[in-house]
Amino acid sequence: MIQERKKKIHDIFIGIGVILLFFLIAAFTLFGNELRSLISLKKVDDYGMYQMTYYGDYGFDEFLEKGAASDADIEAFVTKRLLKGLPINLGVTGDGCTAFVTKNENGEILFGRNFDFFYAPSLQVYTAPSQGYASVSTVNLTFAGYSENRLPDGGIFHRFLTLAAPFLPFDGMNEKGLAIALLAVPEAQVPSDPDKVTLNTTTAIRLVLDKAATVEEAVELLKQYNIYFSGDIECHYFIADASGHSVIVEYYDQKIQVVETDKEYQIASNFIAYNGLDIGEGYTEFDRYDKVKHVIEQNNGILDKNTAIRLLADVGVKDGNIDKLQWSVLYNLTSRDGEIFANRKANHMIKFHLKTVK
Repeated sequence: MIQERKKKIHDIFIGIGVILLFFLIAAFTLFGNELRSLISLKKVDDYGMYQMTYYGDYGFDEFLEKGAASDADIEAFVTKRLLKGLPINLGVTGDGCTAFVTKNENGEILFGRNFDFFYAPSLQVYTAPSQGYASVSTVNLTFAGYSENRLPDGGIFHRFLTLAAPFLPFDGMNEKGLAIALLAVPEAQVPSDPDKVTLNTTTAIRLVLDKAATVEEAVELLKQYNIYFSGDIECHYFIADASGHSVIVEYYDQKIQVVETDKEYQIASNFIAYNGLDIGEGYTEFDRYDKVKHVIEQNNGILDKNTAIRLLADVGVKDGNIDKLQWSVLYNLTSRDGEIFANRKANHMIKFHLKTVK
């Protein structure tokens, strides 16, 4: 009798083990790439800075077929395609950003960028779509629902919303050495064509990173789509490539306006630069621009890496006792590597190199 009971208990445990194994196999079959992505997530700075490799297809080509007329449309697509039904609330934020492109002492092209706002955890996400270019991009995780009191630490379920990251880049660089960043501006007058697909602020950046190898290609791509700005935060885009060509793309007078430069460098801040209009909000946008210009010209248009990093840390926005500099990133468009740091912590640089993953 005792032996029979032991055998029954043994058989029950074996049965449970088989069922668990079945569910594990099914989970990895259905969600293998998502699980690999979530497992790859790591914290690189205690301020709330993370890195993650996104494995597999995030469906951007499918998204481009219809685009999105509102954040609700993007939320619906991301919820169904990436988050397996878990809802997400999008909300783009932006404030006093500064960016510049110049050369270093070896003639390599540097693209520096600050993101200034209230506390925002960040994520560097590596992507490699089968029908596009590999890239590394920086995501404001508040856009995915995270905050100072809710970070993607701990288990898989705490990290789950980071799977939306490919659709939420605020800046980035791809394998061709093409870089792009968004910066807030006081106003934007956007053209609308009913025959064009519509994208939002961040999916326009994903479009450029995935599909453009040069500035010219990036501009032509943006012209093929309507755009709306999430959260009513109007922006312009600063774009540069490995040749050193750079432009600011603005939406003004119901057209896409392309701001070129006749210098060996270019700077973008939070004002409309088209046609010398210089429309700002009267905050620090012109002071920051002038400070970057002074340092670049003082160094004859050439900044070594350390000088560029110090400059980024120096021009980050402070509002009284509040330090708004959330992250600074320096992309080397020639070597496809760079460094990033959080909250003016230039003594804690996180180095990275653009790698290809499939």
